[in-house]
Amino acid sequence: MALLRKLNRILLGLLIFMVYIILYSRMYRAPSPPSHTDVRAEPGVVGGAAGGAVGGAKGGAAEEEVSEVEAGDILVVICAAEERMGGAMATVNSVRSNTEASVFFYIVTLHDNVAYVRQYIQKSELKDIRFKILEFNPTVLKGKVRPDSSRPELLHPLNFVRFYLPLLVKHRRAIYLDDDVIVQGDIQELYNTKLKPGHAAAFASDCDLPSEVVRTMGMQTTYMGFLDYRKLEVRELGINPSDCSFNPGVFVADMEMWKRQKITKQLETWMQQNYKNNLYSSAMSGGVATPPMLIVFHGKYTALDPMWHVGHLGWSPDTQYSDASLHEAQLLHWSGRFKPWDYPCVHMELWEKWYIPDPSRRFSLVRPNS
Repeated sequence: MALLRKLNRILLGLLIFMVYIILYSRMYRAPSPPSHTDVRAEPGVVGGAAGGAVGGAKGGAAEEEVSEVEAGDILVVICAAEERMGGAMATVNSVRSNTEASVFFYIVTLHDNVAYVRQYIQKSELKDIRFKILEFNPTVLKGKVRPDSSRPELLHPLNFVRFYLPLLVKHRRAIYLDDDVIVQGDIQELYNTKLKPGHAAAFASDCDLPSEVVRTMGMQTTYMGFLDYRKLEVRELGINPSDCSFNPGVFVADMEMWKRQKITKQLETWMQQNYKNNLYSSAMSGGVATPPMLIVFHGKYTALDPMWHVGHLGWSPDTQYSDASLHEAQLLHWSGRFKPWDYPCVHMELWEKWYIPDPSRRFSLVRPNS
């Protein structure tokens, strides 16, 4: 019996020792390293990691994954559609070539184009940029966008990415740029735009366009050119039809203020209203993505310096800007039907300066001799 009691005490001691070892290892073991390809956002808006984020040392191969934005980075969001890929890459190239600041690019695309975006960057001179690819889920637009055949390109899902910025980019401030934009100035200046108290974004007024352009555009620089004032819902807004419109293809956004004011929810509400009542159509200027922004931000946005959005270069193949306007412009925007990668178009030479040929040759320029 004495031997049995002694054996039991030994076994009990061993059991206590093992429990102690297990508890100690759980309390002090090293935490698991964070994932470098995890892109977190609201369900339904971003479809997972979207191929991760790839960047690399300047001048070398794009091998190191970049998943974290560093303090002091300028955050730039650009959409990259397959048929406009060369435009998006030209925009990226113009931004990074004209600043000494540290820029982090969020490039948003659809699922089928993730590999295409990555390949274009990694196999071209853009391989040194720091970026993350985000995959936009178009099902979030179901019941919000009315099919319209007059300008189908304006119904592309990526045209609505700007509505969901705070769900895509988890940072305090970001710049959104359309893919038909060229930046000639230092993007740091645009990023440092001081927003007025209570404002979630800064846009450039269409009435600040060069006079030679405003004269040719007529009512398309006012709300009359975007909203159907025959509809009661539009008239009840109390917006003067002659009020100056703005172009939402370039803006600086305060994400915290955007979320606090529930801007995304407001935009979705007006999308649903148009889906039911056809308050505006893609036949009107700007299509169906611009009017909700004009309604929600009416009288509630900070005005950008006009030189930071010289737009509507794609309005007509015949309207030429003065050399002075083009030289002073910090940013050029070929908003309109006539894009700089297509033909005809004005001032193509200014855009081609930043164009990087597609390594895969899927995207090519349309020119008179091509």
